[in-house]
Amino acid sequence: MYNWDDPINDALSKPDIVPEKKVAPKISTDSSQASADVESFPASKDNGVGSTGMEDIEQGAARIQVDDKAIINCRADLNQLVPFKYEWAWQKYLDGSANHWMPEEIPMHDDIKCWNDPNALRPEEREMVERNLGFFSTADSLVANNLVLAVYKHITNPECRQYLLRQAFEEAIHTHAYQYCVQSLGLDEARIFNMYRELPAVATKAEWALPFTQSLGDPAFKTGTHDDDQRLLRDLIAFYVVFEGIFFYVGFTQILSLGRRNLLTGVSQQFQYILRDESMHMNFGMDVINQIKNENPNLWTESFQQDMIDLIKTGVDLEIQYGRDTMPKPMLGMDANQFEEYIKFIANRRFQRIGLPHQYPGATNPFEWMSEMMDLNKEKNFFETRVTEYKTGGQLKF
Repeated sequence: MYNWDDPINDALSKPDIVPEKKVAPKISTDSSQASADVESFPASKDNGVGSTGMEDIEQGAARIQVDDKAIINCRADLNQLVPFKYEWAWQKYLDGSANHWMPEEIPMHDDIKCWNDPNALRPEEREMVERNLGFFSTADSLVANNLVLAVYKHITNPECRQYLLRQAFEEAIHTHAYQYCVQSLGLDEARIFNMYRELPAVATKAEWALPFTQSLGDPAFKTGTHDDDQRLLRDLIAFYVVFEGIFFYVGFTQILSLGRRNLLTGVSQQFQYILRDESMHMNFGMDVINQIKNENPNLWTESFQQDMIDLIKTGVDLEIQYGRDTMPKPMLGMDANQFEEYIKFIANRRFQRIGLPHQYPGATNPFEWMSEMMDLNKEKNFFETRVTEYKTGGQLKF
């Protein structure tokens, strides 16, 4: 029974729970699916050198200097935001805050009419919408879990952590948006949100990504050794380059193509704003990856680079298969072969962004209009319903 008279003493008297050590599992898929092979790094030794922000207060300690800061394995006080060392991280936090939005701000009445009209959408288009809502509704929850339970504690820089907190909030907004779309269209919420456990096409990508989150979330894992720092870098590449930088793009393109045809315009606008948030998340993550490489060049070995090429190419294969599963025959002026070309095109850009060579020579962009969807400088979006360069009231200039 809990001691309400002295809860602090009661809590302190309870024995500590020692978490069981876990190592990133090795996963694989059968020959009918794209294979994913996650190599487990050695079990982490309890010798982490980075601060957490939960250390005892050191009275009389010297003030923090810029050179004291590091993106991983930093020993400086993480509770002091300034002085800034990574201005790019702080600017992304400001940009994300200025671009705040909420799902209920987007009108959905036309979407309700469209969905309820039996002649407005073909059956395969309805199935495509439901499958994407099923994937995204779970995917952004997995992303949020990864940020809060895994990534945050290993990034030892306060301005980067400030952006991670903003990103986590935006992931919550995205999950809210999917729920709002599902509710507005009158879909079976339980079926949509459980789809990642029922449909292989939706489940495969989440199953591939989860071990990397489990790896970073391992209570015994700490950075500070060559192997452990490489493990962190690997998991960040899996998370930001593959999961956020590749796995979302078939779905984004499919949903936004509906909006271009004046179908489900509210759902499409929600996805347009989500796409822009996710583009910033991805760019932040790749900046973090490159900063870790710059500060720890010994991690970026030739063998590690090849491992990362193989890892990203596995992600490409999975997303191409998702395109074939969700679009088995042409619709909306698109087909699975175009999606394969598109995913290879954006994968080349992801490779280049983190200093790796293109792996798909000659890949082109069959959906050039997607670039417009991410252009925050457009005066109006394609529905003419809201200024696309959305900013909060405090950011507006008169």
